[in-house]
Amino acid sequence: MDLAASVDIGSHSFHLLVVQVENESIRPIDKIRDPVSLAAGLDENRYLSQESISRAVDTLRRFGERIRLIPPHRVRAVGTNTLRIAKNREEFIKCAEPALGHQIDIISGHEEARLIYLGVAHCMEDDAQKRLVVDIGGGSTELILGEGFSARRVESLYIGCVSLSKAFFPDGFITPSRLRNAEIMALQELEPIANTFKKHGWQRTIGSSGTILAIQEAVLAEGWSKSGISALSLKKLRKHLLAAGSLEQLSLKGVDSDRKQVLLGGFAILSAIFESLSLEVMEVSSGALREGVIYDLLGRLYQKDIREKTVKELMNRFQVDKAQAERVRAVSCSLYEKVKKDWKIEGDFQRRMIIWASLLHEIGLFVSYSQYHKHGQYLLNHLDMPGFSLRDQQWLSLLVRCHRRKFPLSELQLLRPEDREALRKLGVLLRLAVLLNRVRSDDEIPQIDIKVNSNLIKLTFPEGWLQNHPLTTADLATEANYLIGAGFFLQYS
Repeated sequence: MDLAASVDIGSHSFHLLVVQVENESIRPIDKIRDPVSLAAGLDENRYLSQESISRAVDTLRRFGERIRLIPPHRVRAVGTNTLRIAKNREEFIKCAEPALGHQIDIISGHEEARLIYLGVAHCMEDDAQKRLVVDIGGGSTELILGEGFSARRVESLYIGCVSLSKAFFPDGFITPSRLRNAEIMALQELEPIANTFKKHGWQRTIGSSGTILAIQEAVLAEGWSKSGISALSLKKLRKHLLAAGSLEQLSLKGVDSDRKQVLLGGFAILSAIFESLSLEVMEVSSGALREGVIYDLLGRLYQKDIREKTVKELMNRFQVDKAQAERVRAVSCSLYEKVKKDWKIEGDFQRRMIIWASLLHEIGLFVSYSQYHKHGQYLLNHLDMPGFSLRDQQWLSLLVRCHRRKFPLSELQLLRPEDREALRKLGVLLRLAVLLNRVRSDDEIPQIDIKVNSNLIKLTFPEGWLQNHPLTTADLATEANYLIGAGFFLQYS
């Protein structure tokens, strides 16, 4: 049985989805949800409390037990807004990954939005209509315009049901002024994007996530709506919330106790979205981030990796010299294949990183030749890159930064020890590939033998080649000095 799994480490709830894969489509066979409320564990300085970390790790340990027998390459775990902003997220990751038994990718808000749209699109009938998809999470809210399976415009706002509930309803009391102030804060976040979204337009409005599902359950159960969520049903829900006066007195059919704790913030955000975008009705989908992660993972497994498309689009956008990028890719991959076993850098992730870094190493030339490796690092750190996790972008940007001049040793120290060592070695291979392609001609690339032993690198060129290429010989001497600073010793003959 071909199984795959996704783990959504959300700001309010953690979700595990296990599916059976049949002809590139999925059939869910197990779902687990735990309302960990990770965002509630953030203090005013954005540090996760030890209690919230322990609670999260306990849940991930249970998830890990369920997916222990699924091959690692068929599992993907993603962290969202709370882990994006937590200053001690590395402390969390160090505890959480061993408990889960899998790597955790922290994704950007725009990547989260793209994956949410993918999950919603796959869970609905395929049509050509333009869609607005809305997802209210614990720490952020995503809005996406798209068609078919493609997200055309994505936005991630720094408001969520947990954060807004915590800010405006800490004691659970509901007053007209509190509720309106919460809505106004959401309206302020929506203001910069509302007119642009309206200008692009859409034909269907679809909501996803636990908050929107809970509100739909409530308005359907109370008889305020016959299908989905209408503007009128929200007005009736608002009246009901104010009449209750507090969470303790609030009774709503279809809303469980843990969801009720964050309902007020979620309602305020949804109400503001209806008001800001002039919505009359919203359909609700069961598809969400966890399904999107699964379908994106299947794309990687079946050679439809969105990251390949992203790299090609960046090469076009920033006018990268494709012939030169391909020369560097060919040499760096050749060197990688020869040393990957001895240097212990085997793996699909490492192979892809050296390829993509080779293709994008000159992206900074779009800004300026001077310090272009630093411009490239900045761009790759800050661009929206569909399919890439924050760790992916960090690796890629640092490899591009490493490809010439001095190694950025202080920045490498910020990486995990195991990442630091692998990235240093890939950086050396990229540097050598760039150096050997300085002439920018297919005819000038020699057949090179490379041997490595720990930090010693030996290059052997065809007999007489170095004597006939004094510029390359001089470049290798300069490079040897740079590599000494990074702890490597280069010999060549």
